[in-house]
Amino acid sequence: MMDYIAEQNRYDEMKYFRSGKSGLKLPGVSLGLWHNFGTNDDFENMEAMCRTAFDLGITHFDLANNYGPEYGSAEENFGKIINGTLKRYRDELIISTKAGYDMWPGPYGNWGSRKYLLASLDQSLKRMGLEYVDIFYHHRMDPETPLEESMMALDTAVKQGKALYAGISNYDAKTTEKAMEILRDLKCPFVINQVRYSIFDRWIEKDGLKKFASENGCGLIAFSPLAQGLLTDKYLHGIPKDSRIRKDGRFLKESAITKERLAQIEALNQIAKERGQSLAQMALSWVLRDGDVTSVLIGASRPEQIRENVKIVEKTKFTEDELRKIDEISNR
Repeated sequence: MMDYIAEQNRYDEMKYFRSGKSGLKLPGVSLGLWHNFGTNDDFENMEAMCRTAFDLGITHFDLANNYGPEYGSAEENFGKIINGTLKRYRDELIISTKAGYDMWPGPYGNWGSRKYLLASLDQSLKRMGLEYVDIFYHHRMDPETPLEESMMALDTAVKQGKALYAGISNYDAKTTEKAMEILRDLKCPFVINQVRYSIFDRWIEKDGLKKFASENGCGLIAFSPLAQGLLTDKYLHGIPKDSRIRKDGRFLKESAITKERLAQIEALNQIAKERGQSLAQMALSWVLRDGDVTSVLIGASRPEQIRENVKIVEKTKFTEDELRKIDEISNR
């Protein structure tokens, strides 16, 4: 739809937060294209979701080289959208992609070598039809490749003009600190670490990453904030036929829906109702509760979900009693 004109008031309600100590601000809610942008998904729906997101002030669209399925298909589909519907708004958008997980056969299509990272970025840009991305991430720590090599590859991508900022993903506190030191010495603009974080998954608190990031100017963006759908009310009355568990059990298995987990979900759902939110909205609000996390990544299968989720930016404050109850429930 080349005649698409974005809503004039698109920036009125969304809140934007500085990523670490950089000059870059991200919307409180970002759109992840991990699921529902693949080969067999409906393109008109993808386009409608991107338009809806932007109309609501979501400026950040997050991808990776292997998002799909099939690998690369999310970037290809988004490329059609960014060069069609959203083309005139490119300078208002933050587009990110990543490399670090398996992408092609052989020793050069995985992990964190300079060879892989720079080749993957070139492929991503070609699939999306872009000259640059705003953030290029190393997607995961590599236990074999020297950290200096991976960080120097990110630096090269920035200095070649193929990325504006460098990012890392799934890095623990210790490795994040080392990566930041290397990139600082290279004078490479590092802005963010993308990590898994939710009420049910507190590893960045236990690891010390959340505190370190807050104190040292490292932005954080949270993925899986709904714990693969557990932090919604969808499983309180049985497992829906169209749920992700039924369609794809790789990430959330039916065995995770225990009586104990359902009791936790029900208790959290009651707190959400008392706050005037759905459980999903409360879980997203909770991630942004203290300002340590820059943005929360949502996935969506239809535009209506995006409209519901952006409402959370107006309700990120929690009482001490609410936080205490949430902690007690999640630690059962």
